[in-house]
Amino acid sequence: MSKTDEVRKAMVEAMKAKDKETKDVLSLLLAALKNKAIDKRADLTEEEEVQVILKEIKQTKETLELTPADRTELIEETKKRIAVLEKFAPKMMDAEEVKAVIAGVLADLGIDAPTGKDKGRIMKELMPKVKGKADGKLVNEIVSSFMV
Repeated sequence: MSKTDEVRKAMVEAMKAKDKETKDVLSLLLAALKNKAIDKRADLTEEEEVQVILKEIKQTKETLELTPADRTELIEETKKRIAVLEKFAPKMMDAEEVKAVIAGVLADLGIDAPTGKDKGRIMKELMPKVKGKADGKLVNEIVSSFMV
């Protein structure tokens, strides 16, 4: 079952349960998935669906960061949206898993003591392996910690 079908099924369940907030979030996610498919003029692959979901999560987190602290109702609503969206996102890699992948890339490239000059080469090899599986900011921070 594709992510789009999963979202549609969850939205129907939310409607039956009269959970308006969840239904609204899933409706927006479904619209984003459909728009991406329309732009592509073909069905989305699993990876493309995951990218759309991660993009929605990222945008919602940015909204949360920009929300003033005194707008508690908006902050709560945004946190609920993130929780609903994360149900459809793949499990993200943690720092230890990312470090293992980085160590493998360093071994493949034959780099013992990476410097700032090597960072571009490392990231070029690394990002396709962790794209959609790990947060880009986290990957960048960990790669920087490996630098001598």
